[in-house]
Amino acid sequence: MEMQTHALKPRLTFWQLWNMSFGFFGIQFGLALQNVNTSRIFATLGTSMDDLALVWLAAPVTGLLVQPVIGYLSDNTWHPRWGRRRPFFFLGAVLATTALFLMPNSVAVWMAVAMLWLMDASINISMEPFRAFVGDKLDTSQQTAGFAMQTFLIGCGAVIASLLPILFADVLGVSNVPVNGAVPDSVRYSFYVGGAAFLLAVTWTVFTSTELPPPDLDRFEAQRKHSRNFGVALREIMSGFAHMPKTMVQLAFVQFFSWIALFALWIYTGPGIADNVYNTTDPLSPGYQNAGNWVGVMFAVYNGMSALAAFVLPVLARRTSRKACHAVCLAIGGLSLASVFFIHDKHLLLIPMLGVGVAWASILTMPYAILVAALPPNRMGYYMGLFNFFIVIPQIVSGLVLGWFTKHMFGNHAVLTLVLGGVSMVIAAVLALFVTDRAERAAH
Repeated sequence: MEMQTHALKPRLTFWQLWNMSFGFFGIQFGLALQNVNTSRIFATLGTSMDDLALVWLAAPVTGLLVQPVIGYLSDNTWHPRWGRRRPFFFLGAVLATTALFLMPNSVAVWMAVAMLWLMDASINISMEPFRAFVGDKLDTSQQTAGFAMQTFLIGCGAVIASLLPILFADVLGVSNVPVNGAVPDSVRYSFYVGGAAFLLAVTWTVFTSTELPPPDLDRFEAQRKHSRNFGVALREIMSGFAHMPKTMVQLAFVQFFSWIALFALWIYTGPGIADNVYNTTDPLSPGYQNAGNWVGVMFAVYNGMSALAAFVLPVLARRTSRKACHAVCLAIGGLSLASVFFIHDKHLLLIPMLGVGVAWASILTMPYAILVAALPPNRMGYYMGLFNFFIVIPQIVSGLVLGWFTKHMFGNHAVLTLVLGGVSMVIAAVLALFVTDRAERAAH
């Protein structure tokens, strides 16, 4: 694959990095509310334990279709005022806000699945161009810092969003009990706040950030006209698989095992904690709903830890290497996730969430910082979208097999599925040691 030279780009100030990344603060409201509450919503509407992973499949299948297409389209978009990536930020935010308002008002499982599909597709429309945005605007020397800023704002947004249900229930006195099989008001109001935050934060980035025009605008316009042909576009999208850089292939295996662990975390922490700590498996019981609120606290802790770790990771990476830093963080996260099995006090559960937060910070930062140096600048958005196949594929695998493991191997004790996720993350840590980091090799 022919590589283009990365031109030297202006060094941005802290606040310029903040503004270009602030949209992720809002995006994470959507993702955190989805991750914390989707299993709870499905269970409240009557989904059985062994079907939970299957109904979650709507999200990764959507990503499989949307991510490379959005990346390709954003690569081939340019407007003198709106730029290349920002139109997608804004369109995704409008659609995601709509989904966040509708999701907690679902009256049946099929409606919740449809809203999950819309929500995940919309979040991807906003989120995928944000990764390429860093590669577009920042010189190599600032790219790790750029992804770390995104990780910090992701953590901040996720902390607030994860705590919303328990804040509404315990502080504001909003009902936390399902009535006639409907989603509790505490969850519904949380999604309304999340939808508003998503739209406002992304709009901030759209109007406070600028984009660099293509270096050769005439050539870009000629290529864009060529890419409008459907056959050409489809061929270019599919051809990327055969031309993935070596570093991207190596990172794909790391991502595969990392995201199996994360999908297990998001699907099974709620029912696992309800069973292991609150001694209930009845989704309509007060104990189950209280467990759902406490999972929000647990997720707030790991996201808060990730926000703090975001600014430490670049320092550790400089003193060691990015792949070694990533491997250590994944190992800490995997062991922490597996340890949840041994804990029966809800307050002590916050300790392993610190380790999960360290891994989450690294997952959001290091793979992208390593990858961006190996990608051609003119196809940054496409390859970032394609790279997320290796987030989506393990989620689909998880959706197909984790339910079977939970039911047939673990006797419907979901906490054991979390142990399996921890083992998967440790495997990812070992694989991270074998990744080739082109930027660090060039520096030496």
